[in-house]
Amino acid sequence: MTGPPQLVSIVGPTGTGKSDLALDLATALRERRRPAAIGNADAMQLYRGMDIGTAKVPPTERRGIRHHLLDVLEPREEASVARYQTAAREAIEDIRTRGAVPILVGGSGLYVSSVVYDFSFPGTDAGVRLRLEEELARSGAGRLHTRLREVDPAAAAAIGPHNGRRLVRALEVIEISGRRFGSGLPAEARTWLPTLTLGLRQSREQLVPRLDARVERMWTAGLVDEVAALRPAGLGVTAARAIGYAQALAQLDGAIGERAAIEQTQALTRRYARRQVSWFRRYAATRWIDADAPAADRLATALEGLSTASGAAR
Repeated sequence: MTGPPQLVSIVGPTGTGKSDLALDLATALRERRRPAAIGNADAMQLYRGMDIGTAKVPPTERRGIRHHLLDVLEPREEASVARYQTAAREAIEDIRTRGAVPILVGGSGLYVSSVVYDFSFPGTDAGVRLRLEEELARSGAGRLHTRLREVDPAAAAAIGPHNGRRLVRALEVIEISGRRFGSGLPAEARTWLPTLTLGLRQSREQLVPRLDARVERMWTAGLVDEVAALRPAGLGVTAARAIGYAQALAQLDGAIGERAAIEQTQALTRRYARRQVSWFRRYAATRWIDADAPAADRLATALEGLSTASGAAR
């Protein structure tokens, strides 16, 4: 990082308290007469009405801190990392223009990377994309994952065997460019802006029960009712396949019972958290914070990181 940080990024696996830390940091900066605003980097929190299953911070709990990039898509629309990158960088520039500190927070690794790092997107080919999507519908994500593993093992391992949309994209890029999909990932040594990255981490032994309990709370809070209310207007492929939402839909259809829906969501959430850990572990110069530390200690570490980074750049 050259120069004082112009962006703060808070990353880590789901359920580790990223949103709480972002709010605490923004509040502390405001008290020090340094206004701050928060930008969302969770792909599913882009969707209006998808609140319980994404653990979106309710407006009443945002402490008067301005939030960007929440509720900007209808569930029937498809999210795009390329469009998100443009919107997120515009929001960050707007925050900086107002003299505030932008805090980007979220666990969608590709979305975070697209903003933080020097990231360009490979092109697309509608014909190739359509053929691969038809193959996905016909043969399933497992078949595409096997193909990807043969030509780009690293991309296959990072995406996993269940994310059909990203598997299609990876195979499309490889086919039209002749390069591995990984070559389109960000050059993580170069950041878009001088950035302080704060990472929350937690041992698997501590995180797993926390995630399982979180899923239980989502069902108790009314996730199935939330999905039922969203359904009449339509859910696109991305929203309908989101962890928790796909299981709630299956429960509404009578395909599985409530207990099976909860247990499937717990298993998928644990798997997703493992992928997040692997993704964010690659981020250089991250200042790691113990997610189990008291909130005051987590905030102190974040403020110290910001102060140290600013001071070292002077």
